[in-house]
Amino acid sequence: MKNKKIAVGRVILSNDNPFAVIAGPCVIESEKHAMALALKLKKITSALKVPFIFKASYDKANRSSVCSYRGPGIKEGLKILAKIKEKLNVPVLTDVHTEEQAALAAETADMIQIPAFLSRQTDLIKACAETGKPVNIKKGQFLAPEDIFNVIKKAESFGNHKITLTERGAGFGYHNLVVDFRGLEIMKQSGYPVIFDATHSVQLPGGGGNCSSGNSEFVLPLSKAAAAVGVAALFLEAHENPRKALSDGANSVNLKQFEDILKKSKTIDKAVKQWKKK
Repeated sequence: MKNKKIAVGRVILSNDNPFAVIAGPCVIESEKHAMALALKLKKITSALKVPFIFKASYDKANRSSVCSYRGPGIKEGLKILAKIKEKLNVPVLTDVHTEEQAALAAETADMIQIPAFLSRQTDLIKACAETGKPVNIKKGQFLAPEDIFNVIKKAESFGNHKITLTERGAGFGYHNLVVDFRGLEIMKQSGYPVIFDATHSVQLPGGGGNCSSGNSEFVLPLSKAAAAVGVAALFLEAHENPRKALSDGANSVNLKQFEDILKKSKTIDKAVKQWKKK
């Protein structure tokens, strides 16, 4: 299967290309915070020459607790993403949770994301596909790698062939996720770019009682392992102070970790993809 190339703004995602990074906070905390963090991430990625897509959610609709912060909402959130996109000249990604949100998000976002929990929702896939924007489908924690081919067929049936696939770990008992790296190779058989979400893969869903927990110390080794397999991009939730993040702080990385992950993963990615070309 020939590897497809998917354009997200000026970033070209392909399993053959040098890897890119999709990064940002789990949720938009404020315009000031999102803009400042996006600028810091851009400076790091520019210095390392790693293509960068900024990501952040305007609403976290699946928080563990009803009391948890969800975000500024779609109207204000998309305004903030539009400003980041314009001022920093970077493509942006955000996720949607309902069919009605898809068209609205597509007016701003360069890529729309279908959350893992909703990866089999046909009407949501249809709405996202019909925007014509690239669609990042996160493989559900409950799906086997080969199950993603049925999801691909759904998106393609609605006329969209600008698809990327993201691995974010599989449920393993209660409050735990594991990564089967065979899945990356299986999903790559589709030809579509495969992305590895290294931060959600170390999440402990509901592990904090009324919130999720995580093991961020494992983000680096898992990122290096994914780079060794060969992926189109890494997906990393980053925050200047993860302990103070309003969502997913336990599995997010700080800026020093972020830079270190990119440096080491880039070295591996280059070696793997040069070898494959020979």
